[in-house]
Amino acid sequence: MTAGDEPQGCRGVGIGLRAPHVAGVIARRPMLAFLEVHAENYMHGGPALALLERLRRDYPVSVHAVGLSLAGADVLDARHLARLHRLVQRLEPQLVSEHLAWSVADGTYFNHLLPLPYDADTLDAMCARVARVQDVLARRILVENPSRYLRFRHSPIPEAEFLGELARRTGCGILLDINNVYVSCRNFDEDAHAYLDALPKGAIAEIHLAGYATNQVDGHTILIDDHGSKIAEPVWRLYAHALELFGPVPTLVEWDTNLPELDLLIEEAATAQRWLDAGPQARDDANAA
Repeated sequence: MTAGDEPQGCRGVGIGLRAPHVAGVIARRPMLAFLEVHAENYMHGGPALALLERLRRDYPVSVHAVGLSLAGADVLDARHLARLHRLVQRLEPQLVSEHLAWSVADGTYFNHLLPLPYDADTLDAMCARVARVQDVLARRILVENPSRYLRFRHSPIPEAEFLGELARRTGCGILLDINNVYVSCRNFDEDAHAYLDALPKGAIAEIHLAGYATNQVDGHTILIDDHGSKIAEPVWRLYAHALELFGPVPTLVEWDTNLPELDLLIEEAATAQRWLDAGPQARDDANAA
């Protein structure tokens, strides 16, 4: 889209809007399909929200929450949920999302998105919590697959199946983070393509792409979802497979650490747009190259 166009929804490829890039986006109005923001950065109003509302006139917005502890055992924080509700009412975003993870226990907040076991009891609890959030927001939310670095001894439901059943039972959508799929499957020697194949096609409403880091632990290479580098080639190839399965889903380029210049972020988004626009044969040829 170009500046001044009426927003028509999150289509094509957007970027995660971070504070150092706001002035550049306002000044340049780059060709981006949408902007995604972390909800918690805007819940208390102020100049940041005013600037975002200024950009909202030209770009559709997606709101990505990171602090709701959607998969936690504690009762959902009613004040946090109310703040999210007010922000969603004010911005009228095209998409709202959270994580299949938790970050609060006994009132203590952790600066991490932590994993949960995938079993029937957890699924029941997650369905109830997602339904509660959707009731308060009066809209569907998307739930994002996490990056995984450990496995519970009792976790009998595969993650893709867990997400699919969550979507079926609550009507929520799935935010498919391709980088998280690749990182998790590499860390546990799982088949990333089979993971995508197991997801319900009609539930995928947004895709995330990002970079990862590598770390050596006891002689083993562990991939870390740090959002701090360019998107790696195997993630691009996995993205191509996702597009074949799910079609041209709105796609976001995330970059949260070691922030680059805005030009590099726009370049990554343009690469994603070329993958999204390419036909099946072109994507097959690129994957084979």
